[in-house]
Amino acid sequence: MSKVVMYATAWCPYCVRARQLLERKNANLEIIDVDGNSALRQEMMNRSGRHTVPQIFIGDLHVGGCDDLHALDAKGGLDPLLAA
Repeated sequence: MSKVVMYATAWCPYCVRARQLLERKNANLEIIDVDGNSALRQEMMNRSGRHTVPQIFIGDLHVGGCDDLHALDAKGGLDPLLAA
């Protein structure tokens, strides 16, 4: 099972939606809270090229944000990535 890393904040509703989907899928999920931590936020921006949360990685693949994750699931592409 692939490891999922999600950069997030506790107060972000998109982070909550993404986490809920990944938890329903029983993903091997690590959440990195970037709220108030400029070093972790910079790490997220360096890895993703984006500054908004959530930013989701499955293995080394940058999936994107919440909408990207849900679109990937709707196309049937999320489960194979999680199972890899």
